[in-house]
Amino acid sequence: MGMPLDSREAQVVEVLDRLYDEYPEPEISLNFSNRLELLIAVVLSAQCTDKRVNKVTADLFEKYDGPEDYAEVDEEELAEDIDSITYYNSKAGYIKSACEDIVEKHDGEVPDTMSELTDLAGVGRKTANVVLQHGHEVVEGIVVDTHVQRISRRLGLTEEKSPEKIEDDLMDIVPATDWQEYTHLLISHGRETCTARNPDCEDCVLEDICPSSKLDHEVDLADGSEW
Repeated sequence: MGMPLDSREAQVVEVLDRLYDEYPEPEISLNFSNRLELLIAVVLSAQCTDKRVNKVTADLFEKYDGPEDYAEVDEEELAEDIDSITYYNSKAGYIKSACEDIVEKHDGEVPDTMSELTDLAGVGRKTANVVLQHGHEVVEGIVVDTHVQRISRRLGLTEEKSPEKIEDDLMDIVPATDWQEYTHLLISHGRETCTARNPDCEDCVLEDICPSSKLDHEVDLADGSEW
């Protein structure tokens, strides 16, 4: 038990097959109705739960209509509107600045390229990937959030530590047709079973191929700590 397959390529195919069976309809859990709302929701979601973000954006998206509203509002007022979100002051600044650029440089439309998106304040490659995939139906890479980072390392699919290097590593072994769903599958599994602090290895569909299984191994490959 707890033995990975002979190659990373074989390992990732088996992981995908099993997780597709376990979570047949994985999907993004942030609520949005257009590309701008998606962008703002993803910026807010950094180091914050999607549940909290959805609660805040329910009112936020009623108050603000279009990038002009965010660009023109006083930054302190916007911060107050999102003050239950982690790092709300910084995120208010990011959102206001990004919307100013969207109005001034992109004719009020959320950009549809990686380079233009990552030029916006508060938008890194992870956020840009989400916006491209779910706002523009463009899949350029793999979204590496904390779940993807943790579980990919636990399963022996990568030894890299930074999100950027993990993404590069995974793109070499995950079939391109599965790049978008890979993220959703691992997020679902991370929430349901393979949690950060106390994963339920006994009830995990991947336990027998997981080199981090608590049932067979002493070390969590996610961070190198002992169980």
